[in-house]
Amino acid sequence: MPQNEHMERHRKLHGRRMDHEERKRKREARKVHKVSEYAKKVKGLKAKMFNKKRHAEKIQMKKTIKMHEEKQSKIAKEPDVPEGAIPAYLMDREGQARGKALSNMIKQKRKEKAGKWNVPIPKVQAMGEDEVMKIMRTGKRRKKAWKRMITKHTYVGEGFTRKPPKFERFIRPMALRSKSAHVTHPELKATFSLPIIGVKKNPNSPLFTQLGVITKGTIIEVNVSELGLVTTGGKVIWGKYAQVTNNPENDGCINAVLLV
Repeated sequence: MPQNEHMERHRKLHGRRMDHEERKRKREARKVHKVSEYAKKVKGLKAKMFNKKRHAEKIQMKKTIKMHEEKQSKIAKEPDVPEGAIPAYLMDREGQARGKALSNMIKQKRKEKAGKWNVPIPKVQAMGEDEVMKIMRTGKRRKKAWKRMITKHTYVGEGFTRKPPKFERFIRPMALRSKSAHVTHPELKATFSLPIIGVKKNPNSPLFTQLGVITKGTIIEVNVSELGLVTTGGKVIWGKYAQVTNNPENDGCINAVLLV
C-alpha cells in the first residue's frame, strides 16, 4: 500500500488536527517568502527554468484576473430616448446594430468560458503504470509478460465486447467496471446517481483515458437528462462533464462534482 493511502485511511478514521486549516493557511502565506528566497539564490540553468516558469504563471494569472473582471462587470445599457418624432427612414434602425450585438455576444461567451473550467481539484498526485496495471505472466513457463491487468475502476461503454483472451493485452476485470457515478451539483447542493457516458480525460496518461481508467481528478461525462437542465434556447442538456473527487478503488464507488 503506497504511503499516501495510509495517510488517507488515517485521516478517515481519526480526522484532522483542530488547527489544520489555520496551519495550512499560514504555510501558504509563508510559501511566497520561500519562493522569493529561492529566486535570489538560484543560478545558471535552474534560474533560467525557474524564471521561465514564473513568467508563464504571471501571464496566466493576469489573463485569468482580467477575464474574471470582464465577466463580472456586466453594465446594462440605458435605452436612448429620442426627443420629438422619428423620421420614417430611421424607424427600422431604432433598436441596435445587429452586427455589433453579435460581436458582443461572442465576446461574452468567450469571457464566460474563461471562468467555466475551474475544476474542483486542479492538481492530482501522478500515478505510474506500475500502480494502475499489474503484469500478468503467460505462456507454458510463465515467461511472457506482455499482458496487463488494470487494478483501478474503469468504464467500458454499452456495446463492449472483449477480445479473445489469447490476444487481449489490457484486461479490465468485470468487478471494477463502473456504469454510474454519484454526482453532486454544486449549486443545487444535491447528489444524484447518474449513468456515465464516457471518460473525457484522465490527467495521468492519454493511455488511461483511452482505456477508460477512472482515478481521482479524472473528467468524466455523465447523462444529466433526468435533471431537467435546459440551454438558453430551451433544448434539454443531455451530457455534462464532472470531475471525480475520490479514489474509487478505495471507496468502491465513484463520487464526482458537476462542472457548471
